[in-house]
Amino acid sequence: MAGHFEATPGGGAAVALDEVEISILRSLAVQLLELIGPGDTPAEGEDPLAALFAEGPSKPPSDPALARLFPDAYGGPDGSAPEGTSEEELRELSAEFRRFTEMDLRSRKREDALAVVRTLDALSPAGDGAAVLTLTALECRAWLGALNDLRLTIGTRLEVSDEDEGENGSLYRLPDSDPRKPMVMAYLWLGALQETLVETLMP
Repeated sequence: MAGHFEATPGGGAAVALDEVEISILRSLAVQLLELIGPGDTPAEGEDPLAALFAEGPSKPPSDPALARLFPDAYGGPDGSAPEGTSEEELRELSAEFRRFTEMDLRSRKREDALAVVRTLDALSPAGDGAAVLTLTALECRAWLGALNDLRLTIGTRLEVSDEDEGENGSLYRLPDSDPRKPMVMAYLWLGALQETLVETLMP
């Protein structure tokens, strides 16, 4: 179980984590929460349901990491419009979709990251400093979302490409003197956690 998730009865999963790993995961989840930003809370006397129907932004975030977490809904990676759709129409469709979905997406990503923090805070390390994190099926899905968001964010900051991640990719050949090395190691470790967690959820 050390270093990777294993399935548990009832559709959950468990992994052994030491104090350093717990601290790193919690710190990264908190930084993700700070990046996503706080939720909108209704003002005193305001109808709480109104927040559910509040419109979000119509333009992509300027921060590249946030833009990766909240991409435009239409168009390919090269930004070209689908056949028969002008670029202007594409921008309008993307803006409308973002306006009515981004707030909800931010809320969901925020809840996923909060689930990571809460489950880690509930851990009780043993005498050797290690602890077994046991997740329910619902918590597994929140962790999957948060791990994916963390990897997208870190990968964007590191400008990681598909070639970098291959078995012979540059990420595996960074010298210890490279200032990116700690973040690259965290990126690869998060990927391993994500992969084994996905495997536990497969029938």
